[in-house]
Amino acid sequence: MKESNEPALLREADTADMFSEIDTAAVRTEYELLHLMRRLIARYGFGHFMIARMPLAEQQRFSERLVLSNWPSELVRQYDACETFQSSHLVERLRFTKLPVTGGPELLDAAAKPAGEAMVHRLLAHPEMARHFAVLLHTSNGDPFIAMLSGRRDAPAGVECATLYLLLVQLFECLERTFDTGNSARERLSSREVECLRWAAAGKSSDEIAIILGISTYTVSSYFKSATRKLDAVNRMQAIARAMRLKLI
Repeated sequence: MKESNEPALLREADTADMFSEIDTAAVRTEYELLHLMRRLIARYGFGHFMIARMPLAEQQRFSERLVLSNWPSELVRQYDACETFQSSHLVERLRFTKLPVTGGPELLDAAAKPAGEAMVHRLLAHPEMARHFAVLLHTSNGDPFIAMLSGRRDAPAGVECATLYLLLVQLFECLERTFDTGNSARERLSSREVECLRWAAAGKSSDEIAIILGISTYTVSSYFKSATRKLDAVNRMQAIARAMRLKLI
């Protein structure tokens, strides 16, 4: 009896559909990119993803380097507390290869084996993140970033590995377009709009911001509305989060 190759053909057709759906010229916001990333991990059997700036010489927390992610917030906080991202096996391995890196929770442990390594390993042994697939990507200016997919499935190999790599390159190009959008927003935001966002991020209410800046509450609200529009956000909280991610505040 002839063996059916229908599942393989369906996977190939599904992948072709996703390639055709990624229009790097059309994706302008992180929200559109998040939707595509969620489709990618669902299609390939992963549960989580993250894109982060590659650690360089300067000290910076993991959460400050994180650009796009659906990691559980508690796990991000725990990893921040461990302070191992810069010295992790993941980062050390990606420094010396252009090929994908795969592994288990140990990838996120410190390569130098500090005294608290066992604790770090336990914190990062998330049941839905048993295996990782990571690649090193670069912006057009040469800035290095890490893209990582995590889940319970086995490590991709062969054609699937190459396909995932190419899809991540395409999606990263979309992400780089949002950086351009952020630069444009940085140029458009007025100093008053930035001040209002900065004070709101510090926990101040509109009334408190009005007193601090010596303007009316109505004027503060107007600044928030215009800043929200310029940042392509739907409300004040999203505007603050986007401004922080773009390092405007």
